Amino acid sequence: MTTGVALPLHHRIDGTVQLAREAHEAGLRSAWFGQTFAYDSPSLAAIIGREVPGLHVGTAAIPVFGRHPLLVSSQAQTAQAATGGRYHLGLALGTRELTETGFGIPYERPIRRLREFLTALRQLVETGSADFHGELLTATTPLSAAVPGAEPPVPILVAAMGPQALRVSGELADGILPYLAGPRALAEHIVPAVTAAAEAAGRPAPRIVAFVPGVVTADAEAVRETATEALAFYERFPSYQRVIELSGVSRAADLAVIGDEEAVAAEVRRYRDAGATEVVFTTTELAGEADRLRTWKLLGESAAG
Repeated sequence: MTTGVALPLHHRIDGTVQLAREAHEAGLRSAWFGQTFAYDSPSLAAIIGREVPGLHVGTAAIPVFGRHPLLVSSQAQTAQAATGGRYHLGLALGTRELTETGFGIPYERPIRRLREFLTALRQLVETGSADFHGELLTATTPLSAAVPGAEPPVPILVAAMGPQALRVSGELADGILPYLAGPRALAEHIVPAVTAAAEAAGRPAPRIVAFVPGVVTADAEAVRETATEALAFYERFPSYQRVIELSGVSRAADLAVIGDEEAVAAEVRRYRDAGATEVVFTTTELAGEADRLRTWKLLGESAAG
């Protein structure tokens, strides 16, 4: 099982490159970047992957609203070519609040949009062309959309946790990127659903890249208080409310993995046993520099083991 980290996006690019080097030197296999309204995540991933050879880089995740498969394919294939095949594309449904406020477009029929987006995008990254005409999207290629050197085809993953999104992802994507889904939710609901959908579609077993907030620290009580405040944002959204409840807890911070090396390593094993093929820690900077480095050291050792 591989381990990685989600890198914060508040540094200058040179600072992010340095963090990625530190992650790679610590033995971590991958670095992931969120997509907000600031940095363009595939571009940043391409830079980091180019600067830090051997480190896999990924986007987690680009909302399908406000984007088009042709443009996302160009971004993803360019990142794949720039990194020598070490780029991983993550997509998301996004939220009604951010979609309608930010883009001024209605958040309607998200599952249908996801299905059409994935169908067109897979044609593009696998063949360099598309001839797709859906209810919500059209993607055709009067000119080639293939990027030289974008090999193998870019892996496509989806930040899916609800039943319908899991079904679509199992049928059309290479895996999923669940966040704030504890071992119980993974084992009992998420992994079985996406795996069954993939099997029914004749696809390989999906990757389960579990994103987990976590810090190795000697002051677990204080750090958990900080985590409670930092993660409360996600409790506003029904999709996260549901998966938090399915995980058997009441707050997002209850899913944060916080403690000493032994406690955190045990929790990582629980995610593996629940079906995670990869574990990516987020918010590792929550308790300061020393604890971030301590966390990365443990994750790197677990990857080596």
